[in-house]
Amino acid sequence: MASASAAATGRHPHLAQPCRPGWVRVDMHSHTMFSGDSTTTLDEIHDSVVESGIDVLCITDHNAIEGAVRLQKLLDGVCRVIVGEEVRTHTGEIIGLFLTEKISYGASAAATCEQIRAQGGVVYVPHPFDPMRKNLTEASLISIADSGLVDAIEGHNSKTSLKSLNARAVAFAAERGLAIGAGSDAHVPLALGSAYMEMPDFDGPHDFLSKLREGTVVGHYWDEARPWSPRIIPSV
Repeated sequence: MASASAAATGRHPHLAQPCRPGWVRVDMHSHTMFSGDSTTTLDEIHDSVVESGIDVLCITDHNAIEGAVRLQKLLDGVCRVIVGEEVRTHTGEIIGLFLTEKISYGASAAATCEQIRAQGGVVYVPHPFDPMRKNLTEASLISIADSGLVDAIEGHNSKTSLKSLNARAVAFAAERGLAIGAGSDAHVPLALGSAYMEMPDFDGPHDFLSKLREGTVVGHYWDEARPWSPRIIPSV
């Protein structure tokens, strides 16, 4: 994999450690300007990926996939992009990965999971116990997990400030035999690389889930404000 820059390793020291041969760094949760609550342009994503040395980037914009689809072309030869979407359900947010079409928002958690699965996608639950986020209610999470509709739980989210909340997510996944993932939840370019899974390389969603179970969570808490700069953001 490409080496991270000195600036990136200064922000995220773990990036200075080389990835073992045959393994990749996968940031499973990130956002662009197509999320509405992020001002990160696609060119900035490109530059930050190059700087951080991330191998696979899951773009999980809120209720949108256009940014991810565009980045698959823009980042071709730089890193792989997995099309994802962080979908609002009536009981909280769920991420779909390996999508081919946009998921409709506002449905029940179970119906949303079924929409994701119908595309052959992976159901990934972000920041499950963080009360400061639009996380799934605990009752809803238990219901879809016990119904076999969840593939993976976010065991480390870099914007979750309390380690105990991430630890609770890991314990929930372990209790139910679910895979654990990690992501920066980057809404600003500098956050990319703050968390990721280091895992064996994979081919497609089924192999991804299998290899994810062999992976290691890498990351830390990072939620600094974006440095101000003048910008014009295209309408999304």
